[in-house]
Amino acid sequence: MKVLVTGGAGFIGSHIVDRLIEEGCKVVIVDDLSTGRLQNINSNASFYKLDIQSPELENVFRTELPDHVNHHAAQMDVRRSVSDPIYDANINVLGTINILQNCIKYKTKKVIFASSGGAIYGEQEVYPAPETHPLRPISPYGITKLVAEHYLYYYKKVFGLDYTVLRYANVYGPRQDPFGEAGVVAIFIQRMLKEEQPVINGDGSQTRDFVYVKDVVAANILAIKSNTSENIFNIGTGIETSVNEIFSHVAAIINPDVIKKHGPHKQGEQLRSVIDHARAQKCLIWEPKTSLREGLRKTCDYFKSV
Repeated sequence: MKVLVTGGAGFIGSHIVDRLIEEGCKVVIVDDLSTGRLQNINSNASFYKLDIQSPELENVFRTELPDHVNHHAAQMDVRRSVSDPIYDANINVLGTINILQNCIKYKTKKVIFASSGGAIYGEQEVYPAPETHPLRPISPYGITKLVAEHYLYYYKKVFGLDYTVLRYANVYGPRQDPFGEAGVVAIFIQRMLKEEQPVINGDGSQTRDFVYVKDVVAANILAIKSNTSENIFNIGTGIETSVNEIFSHVAAIINPDVIKKHGPHKQGEQLRSVIDHARAQKCLIWEPKTSLREGLRKTCDYFKSV
C-alpha cells in the first residue's frame, strides 16, 4: 500500500509517516517546509517540496499513484486565521480541493483528513462534545476545517471517494514546534528549559483536551484499515485540563520555582473545549493510552535532548 502524506515533515504528519513505514507501507511526503522540518523527514519516504495549492501537485499523483492520502498539510494557527483569513482559506480550502481533484483523477481509494475537534464546535453546549454537537466555529480556522469536511462529503457522494475525518483535540508531544502555530505545551516547555518567562494568555482558566501525538498516530493507522460506515471521529481524551494546570505540570517537571505570569486574552480562542471519543472507541477500537503526566514527561525529555 502506498500512502501520500501531506504535511509529512510536520509535527503530527512526520510521526504518521514513521509509523506507516514501520507498518510496511510505501510513503510519499508532500510538504512545502513552511512549518515542517527537513530533520523530521523519514529517509525511507519519497519527498516532494511542494505547496498543496500548486498545479505541480498533479505531477506527484501521476508519478506516485497513491492508494491513500493522509492529509495533514494546513494553516493551523487560529490567531493567524483571525488576522489573515484569506491566507487561511487559500491553504485549508483551495489546497484541499486541489488534493481531492487529483484523488479523483488518479483513483485514490481513501482520504484521511485531519480536522479540529476544538475549533469546529465553537463554544460548546455539551461537555465533552460528541460528533453530533452543533458546528458553530468562531474562528476562520474552524470554518475552513468545516468547509473541507463538506467537500469530502461531496466528493464521496458524487465521485465515490472514501474518506475518514479525524477531529483532533489539542495534540502535543515530541517535534511540536514551540514557535508559530505551536500548542501551549511546547511553548511552556521551551520557555522553561531556556529559563525564560512563559506567559499565560488570559487568566489561564480556559480548558482544552490534550491528547498525546502517538495516540493520534494510532487513530490514523486504524482509520486507514477500517471499513466502518462512520466517516467522522473525535480523537481526544474526554478530559478537560486548564492552561494553568498545564503550566503547573510542566513546571513540576522542569522548574518548580517558575512563577505564573498572565497576559491578555487572545481573540478567537475558546473558553472550554473537550471532546467525546466514544464513537472512535466503538468503531475504530481506539482509545487514548497515554496519560497527561506521562505524555508531558516524554515531551519534556524530547525537548531536553534536542
